[in-house]
Amino acid sequence: MTSRRHFVVSLPALVAATAGAVRHGVTRAPRSSDHPEPRPGITAARVLTRDQLGEHKDAAPVFDMVRAIPQVVDGIRCQCGCASMESKYSLLSCFEAEGMAGHCEVCQNEGRLAYRLHKRGKTLKEIRAAIDAKFG
Repeated sequence: MTSRRHFVVSLPALVAATAGAVRHGVTRAPRSSDHPEPRPGITAARVLTRDQLGEHKDAAPVFDMVRAIPQVVDGIRCQCGCASMESKYSLLSCFEAEGMAGHCEVCQNEGRLAYRLHKRGKTLKEIRAAIDAKFG
């Protein structure tokens, strides 16, 4: 049983964690090191285009970046809290279907960082470590 003092001391952290999860419709946060393996033959065919983004057309440049490196982004666990959702396999999933990344700054910033590091020749392992350090 938790003491009242322990409960009061830990309350701010509990509220912050719960608020993040509720905001994204999940009940638990992913472990930062729990990255998926890129699926064989993965393509960017399902990444939304500017025309499909509707009111989020300003996010089109990052969708284009992700479209250029689907095999990398598919090997990264999204750190915004959506990874617990059944339909989300990887960060790539955030740029497909309903296009959650259109309004989520965490998804967008992870996509930008992955693209930038990939263009600098970083390995998937190095990109994952950078994502974990910044967003995990």
